[in-house]
Amino acid sequence: MTPAGSANGTVHPHGGGLTFRASLTEAMDDLLREDPRVLLLGEDVLDPYGGAFKVTRGLSGRYPGRVLATPVSEAAIVGAATGLAIGGLRPIAEVMFGDFILLATDELINHAAKFRAMYNDQVTVPLVVRAPAGGGRAYGPTHSQSLEKHFLGVPGLKVVAPTHLHDPGALLRAAVADPDPVLFIEHKLLYPLELRPAEVHGTPYPTAVVRAGRGEPAVMLFAYGGGVRWCLPAMGRLAEAGIASTLCLPSRIDRFAAWPWWDLAGRPPAAVLVEEGTAGAGWTAEVAAQLAEAGNPPVIRRVTGADDIIPAAGHLEDAMLPSTDAVVAAALALVR
Repeated sequence: MTPAGSANGTVHPHGGGLTFRASLTEAMDDLLREDPRVLLLGEDVLDPYGGAFKVTRGLSGRYPGRVLATPVSEAAIVGAATGLAIGGLRPIAEVMFGDFILLATDELINHAAKFRAMYNDQVTVPLVVRAPAGGGRAYGPTHSQSLEKHFLGVPGLKVVAPTHLHDPGALLRAAVADPDPVLFIEHKLLYPLELRPAEVHGTPYPTAVVRAGRGEPAVMLFAYGGGVRWCLPAMGRLAEAGIASTLCLPSRIDRFAAWPWWDLAGRPPAAVLVEEGTAGAGWTAEVAAQLAEAGNPPVIRRVTGADDIIPAAGHLEDAMLPSTDAVVAAALALVR
């Protein structure tokens, strides 16, 4: 969770046309082939449909009996997967839309996340729940939300949100190997993007670091998951304006320690915190609090989704979500 022991970082090698979606599919293919304990279950995951976002396409034909179609009940999916995990298997449960994970909140928070402690470490729950999340496709108010902030403070539960600057397949493999339950957030708009080699620090859930512009950074950006799609072009525009910046993209977003990364970047005097979800009690609020508590904090601006219900009309949704323009404006307001 911190850059200790990995100050120089490494560069993950993947690219060459492999997409975010294909990386996840290949990882599940490898896991199913290599480990008989791995099962995949969810709604409409069987071929030829292969899931709402086609991440599981091709797997049920290759692994009959290991890829399981379920009833339309997220509580049943996660509850059954929890039981399978306690029984020694390594289930990967797909929730069709991240919005529906709230229907399995009890199973995740009051059961899967607590069983290790409740039974004195005599059981583990190596469960992965995959959840496509976020807006940008005009799917309406109940299919476009970023609700992961509601799970960030749950003891015993990890929350992982890869980008195409990470290696999402490697992160999924790490989550399956984890003895504790992992909520795995996949932003819908990242699926078709080609992986981009990037500097990453730490294991098993590394943080990606990107630098742009010349000289010491005047501003540091913190984001995760789908926020990368606004931050990268914003950094390019800031560099054109003569403003150097550093972007920190953790893959594990619960219990994220922000200040070591700010320190690693040379303590830039300004920080812009980006989150697609609403600002209230969110990830950016936690990062801002941590930076403030670190002493001599940077001046901070948050760029988040509007505090309102996401509309179905695409142009209205776009107006509610963060944007590259908003990230650039926030940075310029701090450094000029």
